[in-house]
Amino acid sequence: MGRMRQYVITGSILLMVAGGAALMIREDNLNKDENPGTNRFSESNPRLLNDGTNSELLKINSLEDGNNLKSHLRTHPEITLIKHNAADESHYHEHQVAVKFKRYPSNRELYEINRRIQGKIIKTYNSTIVFRSERFNTNDLLQHFNHQENVDFAEPNYIYLQNEENLPNDSLYRRRYQWNLPAIQAEEGWDISRGSKNVVIAVVDTGVDLDHPDLRRRIISGYNVVAENHNPDDDNGHGTHVAGIIASETNNMRGVAGLTWHNKIMPIKAMAAKGYGSAFDIAQGVIWATDHGADIINLSLGNYQPSAVMHEAIEYAYKKNVVITVAAGNDNTDQPSFPAAYPEVLSVAAVDNQGNKAPFSNYGEHIDVAAPGVEIPSTYFHKQYAALSGTSMASPHVAAQAGLIKAENPDLKNTDIMNIITNTTYDLGSAGSDPFFGSGLIDIRQSLRNVRQPEEEQRGSFADKLKRLLQ
Repeated sequence: MGRMRQYVITGSILLMVAGGAALMIREDNLNKDENPGTNRFSESNPRLLNDGTNSELLKINSLEDGNNLKSHLRTHPEITLIKHNAADESHYHEHQVAVKFKRYPSNRELYEINRRIQGKIIKTYNSTIVFRSERFNTNDLLQHFNHQENVDFAEPNYIYLQNEENLPNDSLYRRRYQWNLPAIQAEEGWDISRGSKNVVIAVVDTGVDLDHPDLRRRIISGYNVVAENHNPDDDNGHGTHVAGIIASETNNMRGVAGLTWHNKIMPIKAMAAKGYGSAFDIAQGVIWATDHGADIINLSLGNYQPSAVMHEAIEYAYKKNVVITVAAGNDNTDQPSFPAAYPEVLSVAAVDNQGNKAPFSNYGEHIDVAAPGVEIPSTYFHKQYAALSGTSMASPHVAAQAGLIKAENPDLKNTDIMNIITNTTYDLGSAGSDPFFGSGLIDIRQSLRNVRQPEEEQRGSFADKLKRLLQ
């Protein structure tokens, strides 16, 4: 649903998760809320997660980790850098190209292609193939393939990075570390819906810790695109953290409370241990999740270069009635990030515990909504818990909200759910929609009340008709 126009491009992209840092700011009162006497930020009274009082939480500077990863990619001999401006950059695998064919080549044709480019096939999915050449660089490969009659498009193999930066009795929730839940009126929303096991939320990321005590009963079968098997276990931690925000087991006297009490998580591992993956792998993860019953897909990752491979996967899921939530990025820039800027998704910016724009959060006309993204406690791999910051942490709040809405009314289309989310926000910043918060901070309670409203109006209409008949 981002308001960016669609882009026509050639090439293939690597996606990276958007990392965040421990940036919790001291709490101040904000006297802004629709209910007199209520303050969604000061009520939460978040304790500082870096105060050294909580031995359960790992203290991880995920923003610094993200910067270190970018530095590593800049100096890697097989990675090529694309500078969009002085601050923003994208990356792709040198000597590789992703090619979509109009007709899948025969074995003889594939042999001849590999012979001519002195290369080999790395991965294939449907009619798209990733080639690697021992002789030609990516630009040479693009020129070679884009002039062939049977080629729909060819693009670099881009890299995507992470973008992390009845009340339950869960221990960290009870000790008021989870400021993010009252900020978006989650507790009040739970009086209306706590989710449904029939609504599935896919996390396309680094995988999920399949043995985590707060997640193992919330996970259904998933897929490992990287290893091409059905073991999507997490070897990075990012995906486990995202999954816990959505669906960590709630009211079990352990760890953190997830936003949904009953929705299931479909773990899709499309990024490796270092926290980045190719556009081809992530696109394949999106398609796999769609074909295997995902109702919502969360993508806490991005890159500044648009990819035809990625956009086709997004369009495929969107046409199959899937809600897609995407992290906006962590470089404090208005450079559009993809897939966040595609019109078929909900692009999510991050706010801190005072309701301010998070210092790292990207912004621009493509931003749809905002959600908490600073020092968010959640599950972490190796059965641990950690507080991370980033738009990677903001996006799963919206995925969980979509899951709660779908649970309340399974007949809603994806566009209905997306409109409910954007039309029921709590306004922050300038009045109305703005580049920093989109339409505003998501509101779980108000969105779920809005789902019920049509039923109430329908009952009222019937009562009015009955009254007129009896007159």
